[in-house]
Amino acid sequence: MRLEARAQPSAAMALLSPVLALALTVLIGVLLFSALGKDPLRGLAVFFWEPLRTGYALTELGVKATPLVLCALGLIVCFRANVWNIGAEGQLLAGAMAGGAVALLAGPGSGLYMLPAVLAAGVLGGMAWASITAWLRDRANANEILVSLMLVYVAQLLLAFLVHGPLKDPQGYNFPQTRMFLPDVLMPLLVRGTRLHLGALLALVAVPCIGVFLFRSFAGYQLQVGGLAPLAARYAGFSSRTALWQAMLLSGGLAGLAGAIEAAGPLGQLTPHVSSGYGFAAIIVAFVGRLHPVGVVFAAILMSMFYIGGELAQSRLGLPSALTGVFQGLLLIALLACDTLIHYRVRLAR
Repeated sequence: MRLEARAQPSAAMALLSPVLALALTVLIGVLLFSALGKDPLRGLAVFFWEPLRTGYALTELGVKATPLVLCALGLIVCFRANVWNIGAEGQLLAGAMAGGAVALLAGPGSGLYMLPAVLAAGVLGGMAWASITAWLRDRANANEILVSLMLVYVAQLLLAFLVHGPLKDPQGYNFPQTRMFLPDVLMPLLVRGTRLHLGALLALVAVPCIGVFLFRSFAGYQLQVGGLAPLAARYAGFSSRTALWQAMLLSGGLAGLAGAIEAAGPLGQLTPHVSSGYGFAAIIVAFVGRLHPVGVVFAAILMSMFYIGGELAQSRLGLPSALTGVFQGLLLIALLACDTLIHYRVRLAR
């Protein structure tokens, strides 16, 4: 068995690949629920109907999708520049730590300027964390995949140190968490009675901004040429170093913003579990969205349904919460399989 490149891959199938991948994920999900002794229809309803059934459920989708959209927007910039940033999770945590530290400095009546300061600190924190990977890739030719991935665990340990030590709430009954942020530094709610906050609107504003940067600006053109054809970019005088730093800093800044929004939004404090793996899930979101800003929004909503469905499956069906990761992995594997078969055909030979 071998793969043979197709002379002309189907453009229509390339667009339908995420839909086919979702259909395969649903089919495998049916088999999985049956193997676990659960009603497949009820299991699918928990994942694909319950998150859409009420207005409150829709606002929860927006809360979950906000960090996914922001992280994935930064990742598509990197991936189109052929910079494989796998550390958006660490950059998100760095932004949460930086933004949370600023939020803890706020005093009563500090005014509206503190919330922008928290978000700006989150952006700078994410950019600083991403710059470590960019510097090692630029100066030492280190593999950015390994460096960015390893920095995720450094960020997790640093966050654990802070909430167990210097930033720990002295009146928190020894729980690893900071004190609650003051109302002045919390994200304003968009819908009363829900958790949907201003961060969702910021994520939607970032979508056209990244689209304009990638497809309507000279800097975005340089990034994409450098990713598709490095030799051509060098011949044209484009700097690969500039592209590397631009991609990593922009990606880190967006992930850091997502971290600050999470800390000042749904949580209102720093804990060891600021992120539910949003930085890693954003990699899947970027590819399911076909590395396009608009596609990322729909992919983030789908991934948010998996998050909420996993929580509901745990409480209503008695299934482990790891089912969320199973569905995320199935979707990515199915997408990669569909993309491979669109560009290659399987040949059997003796």
